Amino acid sequence: MTVHLEVAEGVGTLRLDRPPMNALDVATQDRLKELAEEVTRREDVRAVVIHGGEKVFAAGADIKEMQAMDHTAMVLRARALQDSFTAVACIPKPVVAAVTGYALGGGCELALCADFRIAGENAKLGQPEILLGLIPGAGGTQRLARLIGPSKAKDLIFTGRQVKADEALALGLVDRVVPAAEVYEQAHAWAARLAKGPAIALRAAKESIDTGLETDIDTGLAVERNWFAGLFATEDRERGMRSFVEDGPGKAKFL
Repeated sequence: MTVHLEVAEGVGTLRLDRPPMNALDVATQDRLKELAEEVTRREDVRAVVIHGGEKVFAAGADIKEMQAMDHTAMVLRARALQDSFTAVACIPKPVVAAVTGYALGGGCELALCADFRIAGENAKLGQPEILLGLIPGAGGTQRLARLIGPSKAKDLIFTGRQVKADEALALGLVDRVVPAAEVYEQAHAWAARLAKGPAIALRAAKESIDTGLETDIDTGLAVERNWFAGLFATEDRERGMRSFVEDGPGKAKFL
């Protein structure tokens, strides 16, 4: 298998394993979708880390495989490609990308599917598809523009240039830069902290933010309102408020 799932401390790690560059071929795309759906279902997984190992996150699609595909083949494949990444983006739990080395093309698009991105000082990110006479096809034109704004996204997509970790941080493409050797440790720690939180409330927060970004503010407020009221029916809400009243803020322990 080219992607493995490891679970510890409530955190599921989706680990890419297709050396040397973790090229995202069709089999890897399908496996990502399969595991994204699995961690969505599993109650023992409360947060997720996506990691490619110490040297590289994912250097993009498998170009040799793509070169052999004609227009008809890609028409049949393009939706499945997007669906595999969308399955990651739609995991209803906190997701962090632990980015070391190259995160290019599909690798960058995979990182964009996370809620939070921690990058090593050795990271390089970009959408170089234009250099192949293509555009990003796994969500890059949409998620990148929503994350860093259309002008900055167009700069990266139009030129195909790679950005180092410090520029990626300045652009808002990543959220934290740390020594490369600490990337996975810090990503897992972030996820493990959230894994101890109220699972349904975290799901509500993620869905409210993500849905709101895709629609008008009135619809977004309706989604927020419905989730907010609905959480009053949960045990976590009772536990959290009781702990606040009895012990003070920030001391509740959720199941």
